[in-house]
Amino acid sequence: MRVDAFDFELPAELIALHPVEPRDAARMLVVRPGAPLDDRRVTDLVELLRPGDVLVVNDTRVLPAELAGIRTRGEHRAAVSFNLHKRVDAATWRAFARPAKRLRPGDHVSFGQETDNACLLATLDATVQAVAEGGEVTLRFDLSGAYLDEAVKAFGAMPLPPYIGLRRPAEARDRTDYQTVYAEVDGAVAAPTAGLHFTDALLSRLADAGVGIERVTLHVGAGTFLPVKVEDTDDHVMHAEWGEITAPVAERLRAARARGGRIVAVGTTSLRLLESAARSSGEIEPFVGETDIFITPGYRFNAVDILMTNFHLPRSTLFMLVSAFAGLDMMRAAYAHAIASGYRFYSYGDASLLFRAG
Repeated sequence: MRVDAFDFELPAELIALHPVEPRDAARMLVVRPGAPLDDRRVTDLVELLRPGDVLVVNDTRVLPAELAGIRTRGEHRAAVSFNLHKRVDAATWRAFARPAKRLRPGDHVSFGQETDNACLLATLDATVQAVAEGGEVTLRFDLSGAYLDEAVKAFGAMPLPPYIGLRRPAEARDRTDYQTVYAEVDGAVAAPTAGLHFTDALLSRLADAGVGIERVTLHVGAGTFLPVKVEDTDDHVMHAEWGEITAPVAERLRAARARGGRIVAVGTTSLRLLESAARSSGEIEPFVGETDIFITPGYRFNAVDILMTNFHLPRSTLFMLVSAFAGLDMMRAAYAHAIASGYRFYSYGDASLLFRAG
């Protein structure tokens, strides 16, 4: 399909720079096939879902993956910053560098200062292994595994999406705001943003109403924000992300569907992982590894009945996904309604609840 079929105009003032408080007070547009659009609140999930339905949430935890450091090459020093976006191994990350033109393979980079976090560690060091096109570099750190993760947490800032980060600086509250309440497994460099709407109180109310809650893990990469630069969707190369659905979770999800329960994916990340796990057999199977599934209109869904998601960028793979799920004409109408009604867009914005078309 032509990518411009997924384009629309969004007024800049509708891009949310902070979340609403409390989180579950956000607006939620309910989209059902053949039914009028329904303006609700996230707290209305308790009455919109049925006993036996299962929420599938992504429990990835966002690392504060924006690092500012000093590049050293001989006697020459220069300031440079990085946005880590994909882990290669225990000590190596791919990152987008600014300005990348200051970097060459073999350069040494130091993060932190002598006075920073003195009780833990003074600096974090890395070596530039490779410099690629588009500002991407490969960094090999002097720490690895959990030690590296703790150092990144100590020295990094939350990697806000560019449509937020270019309009305001990172704030202390982002460390909490840009993390789901059930985040557990370190590894993401972008939040599964539909999950940002949940509070512990809302999750408890849903459980009391008989709605199951299952956890999967998909480490969201910065590639989720990359624009689609081709003219036809067939020419787009999807970024890969690592995910896992354990055998017990897969078994419980299959059992819930067999009893008539609906699988409700919280976010496009959960949906992409569930559909990856069901791609071969048509049923949700255990899954571990990378997925680069790219869902566009015409895709046949196997695993997910309902999708809760935020409002996405024009011409993005995520808007293509929701158009495949609920229908392109329906999503065009839904987004036009959301814009006219003042819904807040993107990561810190409002939600939609989409019922699968067909």
